[in-house]
Amino acid sequence: MNNSDFLQIGIYFIVLLILAKPLGTYIATVIESDCRSKRLPISWLERSIYRICNIDPLVEMNWKQYAIAVMMFNVSGVVILFLILLTQHWMPLNPEHRNAVPFALALNTSVSFVTNTNWQSYSGESTLSYFSQMVGLTVQNFLSAATGIAVMAALIRGLVRKNVATIGNFWIDLVRSTIYILLPLSILLSIVLIWQGVPQTFSPTLTTKLMEPVQQDSLTKVTTQSIPLGPVASQIAIKQLGTNGGGFYNVNSAHPFENPTPLSNFLEMLSLILIPTALCFTFGKMVGDARQGNALLLTMLVLFALFLYVGLWQEYQPNPNLVSIHGLNSTQANMEGKEVRFGVANSVLWATATTAASNGSVIAMHDSFSPLGGLVPMLLMQLGEIVFGGVGSGLYGMIVFAIVAVFIAGLMVGRTPEYLGKKIESFEMKMVSIVLLVPILVVLIGTAIAVIIPAGKAGVFNPGVHGFSEILYALSSAANNNGSSFAGLSANSNFYNYLLAFAMFIGRFMVIVPVLAIAGSMGEKKSVPAGPGTFPTTGWLFIGILSAVILIVGALSFFPALALGPIVEHYQLFR
Repeated sequence: MNNSDFLQIGIYFIVLLILAKPLGTYIATVIESDCRSKRLPISWLERSIYRICNIDPLVEMNWKQYAIAVMMFNVSGVVILFLILLTQHWMPLNPEHRNAVPFALALNTSVSFVTNTNWQSYSGESTLSYFSQMVGLTVQNFLSAATGIAVMAALIRGLVRKNVATIGNFWIDLVRSTIYILLPLSILLSIVLIWQGVPQTFSPTLTTKLMEPVQQDSLTKVTTQSIPLGPVASQIAIKQLGTNGGGFYNVNSAHPFENPTPLSNFLEMLSLILIPTALCFTFGKMVGDARQGNALLLTMLVLFALFLYVGLWQEYQPNPNLVSIHGLNSTQANMEGKEVRFGVANSVLWATATTAASNGSVIAMHDSFSPLGGLVPMLLMQLGEIVFGGVGSGLYGMIVFAIVAVFIAGLMVGRTPEYLGKKIESFEMKMVSIVLLVPILVVLIGTAIAVIIPAGKAGVFNPGVHGFSEILYALSSAANNNGSSFAGLSANSNFYNYLLAFAMFIGRFMVIVPVLAIAGSMGEKKSVPAGPGTFPTTGWLFIGILSAVILIVGALSFFPALALGPIVEHYQLFR
């Protein structure tokens, strides 16, 4: 690394923290404001939506009603998006006359975007119409992110309220998260991206003459180039801000139309973790103690810095098998699969941020990282997407780990564990166990099935340990709702479309439902005043224990699988 790399990374985090605090305060105001208040901007739009949808903003839900509303809304989203993809050839805004999306791929894509995963087994510019991209995918980018914020708000209410059975109203949380938070930020970022050169048009694919014709073979000379256009900027803005990650183009943010300039690269990378970072300040504001949110944020930053360091260290090392090739010396960084215009530092920073943030967008091919460099994004997903994590989902996942940490600390000192003045009892720990174990089981069992069944092995283009890593990465990405991939796996088959759709759905909603159950249970409890034996959850001791718990759970769960993939592949480089 050089001084320029350190400067870029330093500026990135400084700007992130400067913007995150006021945004977090604003989000807390949005969530906590009385529905009858007119203090929020465009409150008239909010009230109009309630009237049109027949929503009573004064009625709250218990956790079961809230969970049913979440499931009904999102299952409906899967069905609607599925139908849009199956019928896109009949829909407007299809200047290239794209055909209907095949059944299995349509199902996979529908589940993917509704669950905030945005796994893409297709090339967007050659598969989807503008209508599907806008009305189908972009709408779900907003709604899946808003669902995450809503569930997070419900959990915080459960931790704050005392002797109350209700945790808010899902429809209100959904509407407010969309119109006050996600929509304004996306409009602002879209305008900046258009200024930087990202297309936003309904014009069809542009065909232009090449300045220098290319001889494809002895008989064919290529003289023209097709340049796919479309409503790109609006989708890219919410894909980043909503930790969605699904690109308009196949190569995602490595494409010059999605990410044309150094400024667009910085802003898109900043947007990856802006809202998840801000929500830590929101948490501190809503629980009435900023130190609580700061402790969770510092835990995220410590873990992020650790993984970023490992990734940079690995990608600045040359591939030992290439050192002997003429022109490559022992100090040459690993540039395979990376854009020269971004370089190693930006590529690794983006890869770390996108898998820490449950985003999944890429500017470099993770499949071409060194074995341990590729382990970094893989393990960040396997930890549960809680190092910043998805919009809302990252914070409620981190709170679940905080409950585990105080439970373990309570066992060590022989006291009933408490978090934010609420006792942690058997019901909460059962729900926590479901939150932690379900994604782990889906990843490991799904990987085992894929490496045994011929249909699973058929998608592997790189046999051996790297092929195993590609399958493990795909299941880790799907079950933890990230969406990035080791692109050497051919996942557009019926087997992988169905398997990964199942993993994405279970990984999303079998976490949300127990989290809401925890919220309901905690809200019904009385608050216990802190005493001399209360374990503080704001200091460095708690941050250390919480970080250790996260790493130990990840290591115990996935080390054997990682040892069969990236770890053994690393040692094979030196044999």
